[in-house]
Amino acid sequence: MSPVAGPGAPQLVTERLELWRPVAGDLTQLAELVSHPEVARWLGGPQPMADHFARLLRNAGSWQLYGYGTFMLRLRGGDGRIVGNCGVFRSWRGLGEDFDDRAEAGWIVAADQAGKGLAEEAMRAALDWFDAEFGLPTVCMIVHGNTASIRLAGKLGFTRTRDAELPSGEAVHLFRREAPGQR
Repeated sequence: MSPVAGPGAPQLVTERLELWRPVAGDLTQLAELVSHPEVARWLGGPQPMADHFARLLRNAGSWQLYGYGTFMLRLRGGDGRIVGNCGVFRSWRGLGEDFDDRAEAGWIVAADQAGKGLAEEAMRAALDWFDAEFGLPTVCMIVHGNTASIRLAGKLGFTRTRDAELPSGEAVHLFRREAPGQR
């Protein structure tokens, strides 16, 4: 990973993507990304702008407090539009000691980019970086029925540990991926 040249500058670069830490100017595009009906259905449904702002703050705050967080994604050589939000962040979801306050992996890709392997490409880069820098186990949470994300979790080395219910009542599968030296 090369040092950041300035706000929004790429931190990780893959064959097709540039990944950077979220900045305040990403809010509108992040809201558009997660508001698309095909994306929002896996994130608890439509949300007000305040929730999008809270998501951006959680992502940026994870970087500030823990040294890692999610990356915003854009296509290399593209128009600069945000096409995803992927990485490892710190969260507290009220799901129990085996999940809360852990390094949590998550991936969101724009509806028009789904099925192209971008989430896998971004997550492999993010997890490689995270493993090299921190070497911690990671968890992830996937809403029941999201078979594409369940498949991706398996490809990334996650194994299902249990099912749970979010405080909102939504049913989720919980997964864990061991630290590099424990695999």
